[in-house]
Amino acid sequence: MKKKSRKLKIKKSVGNRFQVTKTGKVLRMSSFNRHLKRKKSKKQLRRLKGKKVVRGRFAIKIKKLLGKK
Repeated sequence: MKKKSRKLKIKKSVGNRFQVTKTGKVLRMSSFNRHLKRKKSKKQLRRLKGKKVVRGRFAIKIKKLLGKK
């Protein structure tokens, strides 16, 4: 008889903040882009738009928290 392995529980807060692509890249949103935009230059706001790739050891930790490998 084969023993069942436990389901991995993911951290919900990490799941809301990060996403993992099919190729395994970890993406995050930029900070400083929610409010008080009037003070910021258009150039800065353009840079803050869109998702950024997380690299290194931190990306590996996030994947573990999300139950991906």
